[in-house]
Amino acid sequence: MRIFLGEITPKPLPDSIVSNSELWGKEFTFEPEKSFCLMAQSGKGKSTLLNIIFGLRKDYTGHCKFDHSDIAHFTLDQWQGLRSDKLSMLFQDLCLFKNLSARENLELIPCRDPNVPDPVDMCERLNIAHLLDHLVENLSFGQRQRFALIRCLMKPFCWLLLDEPFSHLDEAHAKEAALLISESVKARGAGIILTSLEANGPLQCDELIQL
Repeated sequence: MRIFLGEITPKPLPDSIVSNSELWGKEFTFEPEKSFCLMAQSGKGKSTLLNIIFGLRKDYTGHCKFDHSDIAHFTLDQWQGLRSDKLSMLFQDLCLFKNLSARENLELIPCRDPNVPDPVDMCERLNIAHLLDHLVENLSFGQRQRFALIRCLMKPFCWLLLDEPFSHLDEAHAKEAALLISESVKARGAGIILTSLEANGPLQCDELIQL
């Protein structure tokens, strides 16, 4: 599935940011099975773009198309299907249920991809398996971030949207998380759109875009 941006401009974004961007107000296509890093400092619209692609933001001009279909015309049922089978997103605020255990949060994913490693094995790799039965509200942000990432990797997807996925991870855990992401994306033949504050992160992407 190709994602095409046709002169997208978020309405709240200042003209000075749009004019200096390699993406805002331009035409750009995210090609399938490729990885893209959107680099910018805070306030430049990184999260906004991912939320537009995920169908959560409507306050923009221009158009975004999945293949030849404009997402502005999608119904709620169409979005539900896309988020179940085509799109998986790691939000900056992680969207975990704090009053549930980490295990219960993972168990909320209804249809795990059979080609994905067992969630407990992924937790072992990211050194959080011993925390599975702890309430999320009692975990550090970095621990929560790793559980939220595993939850994203459990879903079927052809595009993985990652909003600053390594922001609270130390170098060792960031490298292992990047390896887990790469393996999961390769197994599916999927693409990645990742946001970052810097260019030299643990996950090397095919294309770097200065947002």
